[in-house]
Amino acid sequence: MDYDVIIIGAGPGGIYAAYELSLLRPDLSVAVFEAGNTLNKRRCPIDGKTIKTCVRCKSCSIMSGFGGAGAFSDGKYNITNDFGGNLYEYIGKDEAIALMEYVDGINLARGGAGTKLYSTADTSIKKLCLQNKLQLLDASVRHLGTDLNHVVLSNLYDELKGKVDFHFLEPVQTLEDLGGVYRIGTKRGTYACPRCIVSVGRSGSKWMEKVCREVGIPTQSNRVDIGVRVELPAELFSHLTDELYESKIVYRTQKFEDRVRTFCMNPHGSVVSENTNGIVTVNGHSYENPERQTDYTNFALLVSKHFSEPFKDSNGYGESIARLSNMLGGGVIVQRFGDLIRGRRSTHERISEGFVVPTLKAEPGDLSLVLPKRIMDGIIEMIYALDKIAPGTANDDTLLYGVEVKFYNMHVELRPNLETAHEGLYVIGDGSGVTHSLSHASASGVFVARDIVARAG
Repeated sequence: MDYDVIIIGAGPGGIYAAYELSLLRPDLSVAVFEAGNTLNKRRCPIDGKTIKTCVRCKSCSIMSGFGGAGAFSDGKYNITNDFGGNLYEYIGKDEAIALMEYVDGINLARGGAGTKLYSTADTSIKKLCLQNKLQLLDASVRHLGTDLNHVVLSNLYDELKGKVDFHFLEPVQTLEDLGGVYRIGTKRGTYACPRCIVSVGRSGSKWMEKVCREVGIPTQSNRVDIGVRVELPAELFSHLTDELYESKIVYRTQKFEDRVRTFCMNPHGSVVSENTNGIVTVNGHSYENPERQTDYTNFALLVSKHFSEPFKDSNGYGESIARLSNMLGGGVIVQRFGDLIRGRRSTHERISEGFVVPTLKAEPGDLSLVLPKRIMDGIIEMIYALDKIAPGTANDDTLLYGVEVKFYNMHVELRPNLETAHEGLYVIGDGSGVTHSLSHASASGVFVARDIVARAG
């Protein structure tokens, strides 16, 4: 079957590309191919009772399906060029912000109305951070929550399903350039199009690397973020989260001068596990509905690692660490900060006696046997630094879950319009190595759709 445009991946980049194409050129035939399921069929089997840990589903419902890996995130849209990717390097800072604001407006109109837009502008917390060798990054943050994020995505799907052909549970296996026409292959058949948008997200990083090799698209190694997810009483960070919700804080370690940063802060949230290419890692969710909130706040502490010659496989490095964690703990490992500092593994008994009740069923263990010393030292330094602006962060009962790994695709060589050297072949979203967030990925989808329409005339 032939289409005018084929989109590979139904994450935020693919969704908003399809949305904008259907809005501006409803006459175009558009298909979206997705390895996962429809939104209403995405169900993680972990229920906390019968099934308490990851069972390694063939297609992880947390990572794949309509909405991508962000579907069950806490729905934070960070409107900023300071983090979340370097989309602005291609399209300009003003255009990037304008597109993020455009996407924010779409979200508000489809279920997100009434949610709060937080901002770091004119906050005294920035001065407090600087006084303690920390840097608070600038951003406006729209928090939808996991529940309202689901509503927004559901409304978008209902709007698109009559205008776009969706092929769920049909992962694309091959992509070929036939000279002005692109042919994709799945287990169900082959499809052709003159314009193809690849938006496979972080979980599609290995497939993207394969395609780049086969089609001849130059790439550069990208970074991998490795660390832990911290869980502590919500009151300890309430002065930050009540005003800012998401605090992106960066620290430069004294020992190695590495940069450690907070990531994906979830006030009153829950820690969750996820499966990326067969590897179980940890993440966090939070809800807008008070009935689904917890007494705890969780966030990641991540150290970025970028390799060049002779070793360039940053993702492979991250995978090896995550596999070691899975080998030692059977999945996610949890450890009390006090036990880590004392050089001993945590036990079920020690954790049950603490003041923080884990929101994820994880195996008590020793993260120092998993994370390299340099990364572990940086995380410990960061916890003590955060303790100065949020006293209690370094309490013995603070929980650390590991490992958390953010895999990034190889940085794909793209033109300013996010097109590869192959005319009509675009790579967007987190799978491009250009964006690292819901807002940037969504904006890249809108941008490419407009580019296709403008060039089609």
